[in-house]
Amino acid sequence: MLKTIKTANPRIFLGFVFIAFLAQFPLYAQHSEVKALTFADVYDQMMGDSHVLKQAEYHKDEKAAEFRAAKGLRAPKISLTGTAVQMSDPLHLDLTPVRDAITPLYSALGNYGNFSGVPNPDPATNQMMPILPDDRSTAAVRANLLEGLDHVNAAEWDQMIQEKRFASLSASVVWPVFTGGKIKVANEAARIYEEEAGLQKEQKQAELLSELATRYYGLVLSREAEKVRRQVLDAMERHLYDAEKLSEEGQIAPVEKLHAEVAKADAERELKKARRQSEIVERSLQNTMAMEPGDSIVAVNRLFVLKEIGKEEQFIELAEANSPLLKQILSKKELSQTGVKLEQSNYLPSVALSGMYDIANKDLSPYTPEWLVGLGLKWTLFDGVARTRKVQAARFRVNQVEEAGLKAQDDIETVIRKLHQQLGMQLEQHQSLTKSLTFAEAYLESKDMAFHEGLATSADVVDARLLVARFKIEQLQAMYQYDVALAALMQICGVPAQFNNYLTSDLVITQTID
Repeated sequence: MLKTIKTANPRIFLGFVFIAFLAQFPLYAQHSEVKALTFADVYDQMMGDSHVLKQAEYHKDEKAAEFRAAKGLRAPKISLTGTAVQMSDPLHLDLTPVRDAITPLYSALGNYGNFSGVPNPDPATNQMMPILPDDRSTAAVRANLLEGLDHVNAAEWDQMIQEKRFASLSASVVWPVFTGGKIKVANEAARIYEEEAGLQKEQKQAELLSELATRYYGLVLSREAEKVRRQVLDAMERHLYDAEKLSEEGQIAPVEKLHAEVAKADAERELKKARRQSEIVERSLQNTMAMEPGDSIVAVNRLFVLKEIGKEEQFIELAEANSPLLKQILSKKELSQTGVKLEQSNYLPSVALSGMYDIANKDLSPYTPEWLVGLGLKWTLFDGVARTRKVQAARFRVNQVEEAGLKAQDDIETVIRKLHQQLGMQLEQHQSLTKSLTFAEAYLESKDMAFHEGLATSADVVDARLLVARFKIEQLQAMYQYDVALAALMQICGVPAQFNNYLTSDLVITQTID
């Protein structure tokens, strides 16, 4: 029995309705956005948002900053040094033993010494008497010695050199004048590291192109496979409907109807599997693009093959001129050669200009100079032939890099030939499957007509339908493998942008499931 609920106040009821409406509004406002993206769109977004490329860019910036820092090795280094010192005792220079040693000598000579030959200091008489008599010479020298003795006794023979507490602020400068080429080599190495970081970024871009093509066209493949599975399910539903009608009319055995039901269940399972696969591939593509998983992607571009492609030698020449990997090998070789120069520089001396100026101090020893300037030299003349061995080791590293470069070049040439063969093979597979699909569709049509006439079983129709689906999916897979191989070829050649050029050329053959 239904009961009518009455509210005491209609306004309260309307208020509850309004609140309920607002509570539901965010559910509609937070719906995911469907984005239709071409391969060029996802490529541009990846180039701008990829965490891998941002990391590579930061690495390049790091090496550029280190290169600028290496240039500063040529400039003088100026620094301020402040010190505050507390010692246990002040520093003294006690010369009392010296005083005690010379005082008796001054006293003895000043009182008992006899001297002669003292020049006459009086200008009025020194012409007539240039040398004083012995008695006056003795008196003059004794007077000077006794006066000196008074100065010795009055002097401070225990000198304070440095108070136990003192502080100072000084500026110092060190300017390398000649380092045997070490600074030049350091700058060359820093420049090579910066260039190598740029090449590593280019290599990451090429690798991401291959990854992006694999996932973007993987999404296209999975969505197209979904359509094929949807077609199979629709066909199995129609077939089941026909089987039920024919079974009711007694034209086919009940087992035929049961077989049609099993085929429909299998088609539903395969469709669900294809949908799950599409979701997995779409999430992988979003990860490559650094895209939030809330939005859904609709791939605009179709799977494709090219009517023809250049010869292997053309791509080998492209790789020799553009491959980031080969360029990095050349950078490694140049870097190893700078290592030889660095080891050879150890045979030469290092010369540096240095200086110091006392800006301010408190209780610093007065014997400390206010400023000083010096020129220093360091030259290792013998070190047990270690330098010679290090130069040999550096030259061996050059040889290693040269061999690695030859190996890398051979590997790249081999990979290019392999990918070129794969492109030709997948193109042949596509052409062959096109013919096979035409025959399979004709065979399906004949089996379907025979089933309605009671001349074929449900298994014949299902097998013919699955054969058509298999050829369609294999044809899509051949195109997908072709696209992935083409992207890998562009990656290894170091020309990832060329992939987008192929998409807009007249050589493209596309295919989609209607």
